Amino acid sequence: MAWAALGILIGIIIGINTNYVIPVEYIKYTAVIIVGIIDSLFGAIRAEVSNEVYNSVIFITGVIFNVILAIAITYLGEKLGLDLYLAATVVFTFRIFSNFGVIRRALLHKYEQKKHN
Repeated sequence: MAWAALGILIGIIIGINTNYVIPVEYIKYTAVIIVGIIDSLFGAIRAEVSNEVYNSVIFITGVIFNVILAIAITYLGEKLGLDLYLAATVVFTFRIFSNFGVIRRALLHKYEQKKHN
C-alpha cells in the first residue's frame, strides 16, 4: 500500500511541475478520474489502518473500475446533455469522507490502545 501511495504522490508532484494544460473538453473527465483515484487510495488506506486485509490486486482493480465508471458516467451525461459527472463526483467525494472517517477512528483507537498499555 505504501508503494501505491508513493506512486500517486510522485505522480502528483510530476503533474504539478509539468507545464501541461488539459484541454477544456477533457476537464470533466479529468476531474472525475482524479476523484475516483483518490477514492481508491483512501479505500486502500482504510483497509490498511482498520485491520482489514489490504490486497494490491483489489486496489488496482478498484482504481481501474472507478476510472472506467467515472468516464462512462461522464460520457453518458454528455450524450444526454446532463451534468452526470457531478453525480459521480458527489458519490466519490462522499466515499472519500466516509473512508477518512473510518481511518481517523481507527488511528484514534490505536493511539488510545498504545496510551493505555
